[in-house]
Amino acid sequence: MADHYFTNSPDAGKNRQLTTATIWSTDYELITASGVFARSGLDIATAVLLRSCDPPTGARRLCDVGCGYGPIAIALADHCPSATVDAVDVNDAALQLCKENAAAAGVAQRVITLRPEQTDPAARYDEIWSNPPIRIGKQALHELLLTWLPRLTPEGVMRMVVGKNLGADSLQTWLTAQDYPCERVASAKGFRVLVAHAS
Repeated sequence: MADHYFTNSPDAGKNRQLTTATIWSTDYELITASGVFARSGLDIATAVLLRSCDPPTGARRLCDVGCGYGPIAIALADHCPSATVDAVDVNDAALQLCKENAAAAGVAQRVITLRPEQTDPAARYDEIWSNPPIRIGKQALHELLLTWLPRLTPEGVMRMVVGKNLGADSLQTWLTAQDYPCERVASAKGFRVLVAHAS
């Protein structure tokens, strides 16, 4: 079976290379590697998400689900100086790269890299950000979202980017039906930016 970036492949973390990304007018140098999502640089979907949403103000606790090598988590920590960011991924190589990149960006103390099972189920987040792994399948994606959405604070939101051709519109409808009112706040380059609100 082919290796996927949302699994731990034997080659994950090899062939390291440096890429750059400009997020909210700040330039970042980030290390990527084989077996990690978007190793050649910031992917289009994540770029659409970051261009469409401003960093939250006054947030105390944030989460990046599927953090990869860390561009979202690091930018959130950098632009939200009062917040701690849980950077969550199932790929251990990605978590190691995220940790290294957070240190290089000067936010290592506020970016906490974790596997999903290491997170505190009692933690409540002001905002959750995600470029979710749609290709894990609809059922697994629904289970993932129903794991994280209950961890929002009462006024919290989950911001995510989903390809239109990968079911973004039906996902928006499904989220609302699960009592997580969901709105589309942007659409660009074949992607939808969805914001789901705490129920």
